[in-house]
Amino acid sequence: MVGNGRKVTTRCSNSETTDSPKKIGVLALQGGFREHIDILNKLGVEPVEVRSVEGLEGLSGLVVPGGESTTIGNLMVESGLLDGIRSFFYRGGAVWGTCAGMVLAGSAVMGRKQPLLGLMNALVERNGFGRQVRSFEKELEIGGFDKPFLGVFIRAPFFEDVGPGVEVLSKVDGRIVAARGENILVTAFHPELTDDVRFHEYFLQEVCGL
Repeated sequence: MVGNGRKVTTRCSNSETTDSPKKIGVLALQGGFREHIDILNKLGVEPVEVRSVEGLEGLSGLVVPGGESTTIGNLMVESGLLDGIRSFFYRGGAVWGTCAGMVLAGSAVMGRKQPLLGLMNALVERNGFGRQVRSFEKELEIGGFDKPFLGVFIRAPFFEDVGPGVEVLSKVDGRIVAARGENILVTAFHPELTDDVRFHEYFLQEVCGL
């Protein structure tokens, strides 16, 4: 179980010292990266704004935030981060995609084509719940959480379908809005826009292994 807002113990064998804070990157090309940085600071890890492939060095995990997925995808192509993040992931680096980050994590997208990281075997519906005027909040049952989590949905995507190796954590009206793989987590909603830090704790503890 996760969920009391305590600082995460961040120790591992490749730290320079056992007390060194672990580094979690937040992709900072466009979108809502600052809110993630604020929460990571509160949880006792060192957030790093990632704008280049070099910024991935030494990270224990990477958050790909919400924003405009096509814009973020194009900027990743221009900066070399599309391939850089793929390499980081396939070397075992943990990745969490929120909203636009969930779109980018998928292996295929319905409708207009765009750059994708392809880190999760899933078919994505962009803006699946409608445009910004149809934004909503909903209490969600999350696998592994002891009580519901308030999901903030803004132009939110969903997974139409997932393949082998993907564990579905939550659905809304039968649509997949949270899922994970061995070293990847995705959420269609914005945990960083709430005061509930349980998803950030979940990423750090269960996906990053900190």
